[in-house]
Amino acid sequence: MFRVPFLIAVALVIAFGGGVWSTILALDATVGFGAIKLGAWEAFPEAQTDKADPYAKSHRANAGKLLYASAEGLTFTANVDETGARLAGGCSYRITGHTPPARFWTLFAAAPGAPAPSIQSDLPTALNSRIILRDKDGNFDIALSASARPGNWLAVPAEGNFRLTLTLLDTPTAGSSGLIDLTMPRIERTGCGNA
Repeated sequence: MFRVPFLIAVALVIAFGGGVWSTILALDATVGFGAIKLGAWEAFPEAQTDKADPYAKSHRANAGKLLYASAEGLTFTANVDETGARLAGGCSYRITGHTPPARFWTLFAAAPGAPAPSIQSDLPTALNSRIILRDKDGNFDIALSASARPGNWLAVPAEGNFRLTLTLLDTPTAGSSGLIDLTMPRIERTGCGNA
């Protein structure tokens, strides 16, 4: 007597649970379609516009992030170095070169999925275009490691993987279709452990 309703209830739980699980998995898997990859850096130029695909719209709604108009800003992320190896907290890295033209830019490192670091930290967990030291050609050299380094130093998590986030604000790059021609800073591993 209760066998048929029980089987229907089990089927409904599996169907709805599987649907919710697969939707959450799809939203966490990607920011959307239309990624631009420049070396180790990746950006989604249309993810914040009205032309964004449904996955990008759902992803940004779920994250609750501040959105920029297409000409206001563009966010690049890097999970790997120039060789394609994951960025690891136990290693040290160098970021060299320059950013595409922008009135202001910010750079920070955080664990994947973690929020931006707190400004209350005693370590330099974020850098920006106003405080960075440059050479006479306008290029910079930033050391990334868990332990202090001279010059431009960005503190990274001591353990686990991390992601770099570079946000260009008030940049002609964001509204440009010529993103492929841009030159991004290089991310090179300089050592691991105590090396």
